[in-house]
Amino acid sequence: MGILRKPGKQKKYTTMKKREARNFYIYTAPWLIGFLVLTLYPILYSFYLMFTNMNLTGTGEFVGLDNWKYAFTDDTLFRRAFLNTLKYVFMFVPCSIILAFFVALLLSKKVKGLGFFRTAFYIPYITSGVAVTILWGWIFQKDFGIINYILSLVGIKGPNWLGDKNVAMISIVILSLWTIGNNIIIMLAGIQDIPRSYYESAQIDGAGSLRQTFYITLPLCTPTIYFNLIVTVIAAFQVFQQPLILTNGGPLNSTYTAAMHLYNNGFLYGKMGYASMMAWSMFAVIMLITIVVVSTSKFWVFYDD
Repeated sequence: MGILRKPGKQKKYTTMKKREARNFYIYTAPWLIGFLVLTLYPILYSFYLMFTNMNLTGTGEFVGLDNWKYAFTDDTLFRRAFLNTLKYVFMFVPCSIILAFFVALLLSKKVKGLGFFRTAFYIPYITSGVAVTILWGWIFQKDFGIINYILSLVGIKGPNWLGDKNVAMISIVILSLWTIGNNIIIMLAGIQDIPRSYYESAQIDGAGSLRQTFYITLPLCTPTIYFNLIVTVIAAFQVFQQPLILTNGGPLNSTYTAAMHLYNNGFLYGKMGYASMMAWSMFAVIMLITIVVVSTSKFWVFYDD
């Protein structure tokens, strides 16, 4: 014989569950609709466009792998743009991680005016990117820029920061390093999460500040470094605003990046199919590098278990 239950409680329980389910879908509906319409649909549609010669008017036909063939055989700017992007990534990412770590290490010390310094390092990250880029354009100016003026005071002739193909990309990297405040704050949180007892034990054993940094702080910050590394790599591959405003890809296409080539083909030349192919090729490269970083993380990322 089955267990008898009171009808009233069973009905109340079912009604409550239904109300919770209804409220769940009501509250999540704006996000779900936004994700489906503004994220998932464009991703799937761009995947289809990759195999077409669609233009901005919405007309085009299926061309299979012709876009890929054209990119790797006939479009010399495609290869140049990706090489420039890789050059930027390999310069910016290591410098960003190292600089963020040491600045965060300094900000973790108890010094006077610490709140001011933390704010000062974070403000460039939240400041308008266009305004910051224009400001650095004046700073990099060959004839009356502040950097070359300071160098002239010590008898050094400053380079043509934005007009020399050998220096222009370095200028873009320097500008980008000015806006790593978010990386610094994340790294600072990782450093402050390390138990103080580790440092106290090291001090008792006679370890100095330098040994504590390299044998305690750095190893226990590797999870934070790991996170910053992946996020920074993804962002670096999408560099667009700085070279567009400062050099417009010049001189001699030395700062012409993959994101700029994607934008030009999609919105200036109307080649939406070709631009979609470039977007997916960027996705493939970023995914490949991310997989390499994730698969090798077990050899250098240490967790405080």
